[in-house]
Amino acid sequence: MRHLRSISQPARRWVLDAAVVALAVVTALPNLLRDDPNPPRLGVPVLIAIAAPLIVRRFFPVAVFAWVLIVTGAAGLWNNHVVAGLAVLIALYSVAVARPRRDALAAAAVLEIVIVVATIKESGRNWWSDSIFVSGLVGAALGLGLYVATRRAYLAELQERALRLEYERDQQGALAAAAERARIAREMHDIVAHHLTVMVALSDGAIAATAAAPERGIEVMRTVSATGRRALVDTRRLLGVLRHSDSDDDPQDTLQPVPDLAELDVLLERVRTAGLPTTFEVHGSPPTDVPAGVQLTVYRLVQEALTNTLKHGGPDARASVRLRYLPGELRVDIDDDGSGVSASTPVGVGGGLRGMQERVHAYGGDVQSGPGRSGGWHVSAQLRLDEGEIT
Repeated sequence: MRHLRSISQPARRWVLDAAVVALAVVTALPNLLRDDPNPPRLGVPVLIAIAAPLIVRRFFPVAVFAWVLIVTGAAGLWNNHVVAGLAVLIALYSVAVARPRRDALAAAAVLEIVIVVATIKESGRNWWSDSIFVSGLVGAALGLGLYVATRRAYLAELQERALRLEYERDQQGALAAAAERARIAREMHDIVAHHLTVMVALSDGAIAATAAAPERGIEVMRTVSATGRRALVDTRRLLGVLRHSDSDDDPQDTLQPVPDLAELDVLLERVRTAGLPTTFEVHGSPPTDVPAGVQLTVYRLVQEALTNTLKHGGPDARASVRLRYLPGELRVDIDDDGSGVSASTPVGVGGGLRGMQERVHAYGGDVQSGPGRSGGWHVSAQLRLDEGEIT
């Protein structure tokens, strides 16, 4: 269908240009036959020779204009009734449409000189009245051609702008997809690293407890199983955004809300079960409209910090989590007294901490991490509560 359109469109133009040639010849015939019962035999062939190049006026506008003007002038000197005035005007219009404005004005100026000379020769003292009339026709052809050229340029600019906007939209979509992939990578790090760390710690505890108290080992392994299921649920919910269809998925998995501050108690209980005694304190009155993004950021910050403590804090480490609500601000402090390798790790090392910094910075806050004053590891963050979520 598209191929047929590409063929039919030029065909219509060729038919139109052929009709323009015929019209130019027909409109010149009355002047050829006027006041002359025996017109010259070569009159019609000369008119056809003048107008025939108009069929290629779209491709060679200046050459066609020069041909029509020169041959018309020569024919007029031979016989003043053999004049194809409409052909000259169409040729001028074609120059104005297809060529720069300076070319169109130059062609109009040359045509105007020829008109003045011809009217002086034919009309004598009254040349100015005929010259004004014909000059008006020249101005009309020139003005119409410049208008069409301007409109085509405007439409071409609109089309180019639309294509550019479409390209920019695709670029924005690609950037958004890249940002989403980065977000998913951070989420996966937070979820998988935390749950796997808890499961490893519980498994080690189950191994140690099975010899002395098999029932305790069974209970710990049940906790390992529950933690693994929770990790699967979180992973399915997170990766659900990449699926094109969720008809085969459990709606509870894909539609489950993201973690918030209310789930910190559940998180801390899992950490305690994994063998890390953790205290939790809240100071101040939380506002009723804490942004969901801030709540998720705090949850992931606590999760990442406690996961690092489980990994590197040692067997006797303890941790504490404190939330302080201040006017327009929420401060989070996570401390441990472990003596693992993280106590000597430079600030900001690791994808988890970098991810936390990006999350906190997105809400106008700041995060610091490093060795505590009395040993262990300290993580502190301040998040703005009065700016809302960033969209």
